[in-house]
Amino acid sequence: MTTTTALPTAIRADVETLWDYHDMHHPAMTTDIGIGLGSHDLGVATCAAQLLAAGRFPCIVLTGANAPSTIERFPRGEAVHYREHALSLGVPDTAILVEPRARNTGENITLTRELLAERGIEVASVTLMSRPYQQRRAYATCRKLWPEVDVWCASLPLALDEYVASIGDADRVVNMLVGDPQRIDVYAAKGFAIPQDIPGKVRVAFQRLVDAGYTTRLV
Repeated sequence: MTTTTALPTAIRADVETLWDYHDMHHPAMTTDIGIGLGSHDLGVATCAAQLLAAGRFPCIVLTGANAPSTIERFPRGEAVHYREHALSLGVPDTAILVEPRARNTGENITLTRELLAERGIEVASVTLMSRPYQQRRAYATCRKLWPEVDVWCASLPLALDEYVASIGDADRVVNMLVGDPQRIDVYAAKGFAIPQDIPGKVRVAFQRLVDAGYTTRLV
């Protein structure tokens, strides 16, 4: 299969609409803990390392087992590979906790919460680090499953084209972007997350991209 890092001109406006919607646009905050949510994207661990170095939190939890989309890239598990990457960026091992069992965002939250409780680490605020287009869904999930903490979201500060180039596959990124608005609706209806407003222009952009064939990440 041929992959490209260039977004097709015909869909760019709709992709940009979803990209902006998923970004929570949270300001930089100091929190009690940083949580790196497992995925195929090592940029999450890079973000965690940078924010730790900037003093945004004293410790990082890296969480994730594997999904079908990550088993080949991270055969020892997402959190394990995240840890190795963070160490390579100079993060002290003493500042990293690993949660290696989570298979989805809900488990990222609940199993991290359990791990911190087991370690006697009290948390009133968290920084969730994720892929840029996962921020809103991660926020909604954490607010449902861990309502007593304040939640801030962060990702590597990359522009859309920079992010697509870093992943190396425009189709994959667009399919992921399209999958998340649907999950925001579906997971809230199932009680997995708090509801999020989805503006009309976002729903229109989502549907046009679905009609254009970007459907591989729909549930």
